[in-house]
Amino acid sequence: MSFGELLREYRDHRGWSLGDLARATHYSRSYLSNLENGRKVPTEDLARTVDQALRAKGELISAARQEVAAKLNDTPWQTAELVSRIQASDTTSNTIESLHSTIEELCCQYNRRDALDLRREAHEWLGHVGALLKRPIGLKAHTELLVAGGWLALLAGCVEYDLGMGTAAESTRVAAVQLGVEAGHPEIVGWGHEMTAWFALTQGRFRQAVDASLKGQATAPNSFVTVQLMAQEAKAKARLGQSGLHHLLETGRDLLTRLPYPDRPDNHFKVDPAKWDYYSMDIHRMAGDNDQASEYARGVIHDNIAPDGTEVSPMRIAECRLTLSFVAGRDGDLEQAVDLGRQGLRDGRQSKVHLRMIASELDQELRHHFPHEGLVSDFEEALRAV
Repeated sequence: MSFGELLREYRDHRGWSLGDLARATHYSRSYLSNLENGRKVPTEDLARTVDQALRAKGELISAARQEVAAKLNDTPWQTAELVSRIQASDTTSNTIESLHSTIEELCCQYNRRDALDLRREAHEWLGHVGALLKRPIGLKAHTELLVAGGWLALLAGCVEYDLGMGTAAESTRVAAVQLGVEAGHPEIVGWGHEMTAWFALTQGRFRQAVDASLKGQATAPNSFVTVQLMAQEAKAKARLGQSGLHHLLETGRDLLTRLPYPDRPDNHFKVDPAKWDYYSMDIHRMAGDNDQASEYARGVIHDNIAPDGTEVSPMRIAECRLTLSFVAGRDGDLEQAVDLGRQGLRDGRQSKVHLRMIASELDQELRHHFPHEGLVSDFEEALRAV
């Protein structure tokens, strides 16, 4: 599908006219029309602007670069040529750039690709990077390879934790931090702290989650990981019953608006405005703000369904359905709550530890409101199967 066709499809999917898109992006209606009809070639800035406005999760950016998302084995960067260059100890700028592009593509597949398959591929690329690091190379190339290894280790650690491999995930996280320190890359180190906060949060160690979040914010201020760390801090404080959550949310959102819109918003280690809405949903749910939580949940679901009906981020959508289940239960509609809860636990790409945490909180809430109802047992049966 061409950029223009995809642009029109996303615009129609969002229910926008060309005039709506023109007002949101400050490009003229006639220029946008020419883009949709293929009479104009999109620029990088234009693609980023319309992608952000239509919340296309990087699809329009990729289309403008003729890199529409595809399965891993259909993408040009996965060719044996890059592997052979690495095995031949080719550390030219082109090889390093191709390696970074490969790693970014893997990070963009975090939300939807099979976890075991993604872990295997990340470890294979770590092996290639490790082999290069053992060879005599220049200082700049050495640093770039350390950075590449750091991002790969972060990705592998996240996937391992999703799979319930807690010990392996912590070991991989430590390796990523060491690579980040050696490379002088604060953001990689910051993501290492974010993983610590995430592990602690999902294990019920909320004070440790706050501590790790604050350490990470001090390590890598004014970056995407800072925004994510603020979200983890707010989630932990919400579960501790602490105040000041609204200010923390506003501070995080303000920082996010000052950061550049990411080239690939689907990259797991980037944060875009839609992702912040997803984080905010959790805080409002925990605070009992049902209307706001529902609004965010429905908005996130809408933003993460492509025009063809594909769920772009199944994990986010799963938690949104659990959030809507919370609200239904609080409103006294047990049947809808259990139905939504079971939908949220369906098979698919899952962060099992995180999903169990949210679902267990939902189970406690349903048991509180409906202590003797058999329908709650149906949900608990689905939860045990996760």
